[in-house]
Amino acid sequence: MAAIHDFEVKTIDGVKTTLKPYQGKVMLIVNVASACGLTPQYKGLQELYNEFHDKGFEVLGFPCNQFGAQEPGTESEIKNFCSTRFDVNFPMFSKIEVNGDKAHPLYQYLKKEKAGKDGNPDIEWNFAKFLVDDQGRVVERFPARTDPSEIKSRVAELLKH
Repeated sequence: MAAIHDFEVKTIDGVKTTLKPYQGKVMLIVNVASACGLTPQYKGLQELYNEFHDKGFEVLGFPCNQFGAQEPGTESEIKNFCSTRFDVNFPMFSKIEVNGDKAHPLYQYLKKEKAGKDGNPDIEWNFAKFLVDDQGRVVERFPARTDPSEIKSRVAELLKH
């Protein structure tokens, strides 16, 4: 079985890396988009990150253009949008696909570990969220419309262990 920290990813600046830098941390992995009705969730994700980062929490944003073509920009444009519109400073990664034959291996793994509420493994829309504990286990999946503030108590609980 693959360990979540072994997956190769590319930062929004194009640097190849893995999730190893986040080993031992609680992570919230989110597929994001800049032109979505749910885009204001960036504010709540940043608030979660600000509140819990010093306690061992990371938000990892993965731009995706698979839903309504709502992330058409380049990585540079996405990075600029997130930092200027929402003061995002949590880790952002290069644009990926989350569903279908070209789904990134990380998302293939996440979906296998936690299917959606209806049992369908596919990501339903932008801003679907996967909560991963400090041991690298995918412990919960939240639908796209789940406001980040609704996850706060769950994050706090995982950080106490």
